[in-house]
Amino acid sequence: MTGIDRLLEIMRALRDPQTGCPWDIDQTFATIAPYTIEEAHEVADAIQREAWDELPGELGDLLLQTVFHSRMAEEAGMFTFDDVANAISDKMIARHPHVFGDESRDKTPEQQTADWETIKAAERTGGVLDGVALGLPALTRAVKLQNRAARVGFDWPSTDQVLDKLREEMAELVEARETLTQTEVEEEFGDLLFVMANLARHMNVDAEGALRGANAKFTRRFMRIEEMLAQDGRSPKDSNLQEMDALWDRAKDEEKRRRAEFSGQSATAGVR
Repeated sequence: MTGIDRLLEIMRALRDPQTGCPWDIDQTFATIAPYTIEEAHEVADAIQREAWDELPGELGDLLLQTVFHSRMAEEAGMFTFDDVANAISDKMIARHPHVFGDESRDKTPEQQTADWETIKAAERTGGVLDGVALGLPALTRAVKLQNRAARVGFDWPSTDQVLDKLREEMAELVEARETLTQTEVEEEFGDLLFVMANLARHMNVDAEGALRGANAKFTRRFMRIEEMLAQDGRSPKDSNLQEMDALWDRAKDEEKRRRAEFSGQSATAGVR
């Protein structure tokens, strides 16, 4: 037994009420859901770091989440793993008529994306915003909510108008800081973040990916500050803001030089 059949059998054994693992037996959809989200983020992290040797393991961890939920559902008489696999297979076929049907494949990726969204909209019942998962990261959910609203015409026509709204929200946040309660400040801050997500959408920027990149950049440069301080037998707590700010600039310059050198090497290799 190999592949998915082996994994399904392992999960059955782990959940067996008589001989299984007490921890696995004790789990519910609600207790496993946070792990599902965590594993999806770890897949994204491996891809962001281009850690291709880690990716099979991370994808396996994510697959396990689907198997775990499916097993609990089967025990409750709700659905099976085969139902899950068949549901996504049916969906992929229905949403790719240019591959599995009679429609032409002579379309750009952008046209195919638009067609995909049209098919999804036709499948959807209820309100415009129904089905945008509450469990998504807040930034990702903001973009999805805005995309849904934009499809029915509720959107700024131009990026300039989004920038105007951004300036307005920034001014309101500054005012809130001086005059309002902490709760009201948080509300104004949320409004500012929501407009930032909309700006990313208008500029065709992956907001979640951009923030992950900024997090990685900050981590990389701060670790370089720690390395440079360690050369003198010190740590950040033995330094001060002025010194660490100067070391930050040094780390930033080092990265720029490495990028320039890599670009030069790539250009030379291309000529050869």
